Amino acid sequence: MRIAATTIRRRVRGVDQICIVTTVVDARAVADVLAAAAVAGRLAACAQVSGPVDSTYWWESRMETTREWTVVFKTAPDRVEALIDQVRAAHPYEVPEVLVTWVEGGNPDYTAWLHEQTRP
Repeated sequence: MRIAATTIRRRVRGVDQICIVTTVVDARAVADVLAAAAVAGRLAACAQVSGPVDSTYWWESRMETTREWTVVFKTAPDRVEALIDQVRAAHPYEVPEVLVTWVEGGNPDYTAWLHEQTRP
């Protein structure tokens, strides 16, 4: 079954879609501050901090392993850009990981709640 382009555009802008924005930092306290700031500013309906997790990566021509904490923000599509700007401005890393995942659907009551909570 083929979905019309107008249906896709409508869904992208509708309240049936949410975004998950993820980052990692090197201290639990920093993760907690990022989470609280996003929710207080209504840029995210909620944020979850988890960890620690050990990340292995290349940095300045060396392989590094660092203990990190993950912050997962749930937000509305129209709040993603402002959320990314805030996370990048407050992030301690020179090149912070900030990833966005678009979620096409889920519990309609949850997505409606999420959209309500991200209104200023």
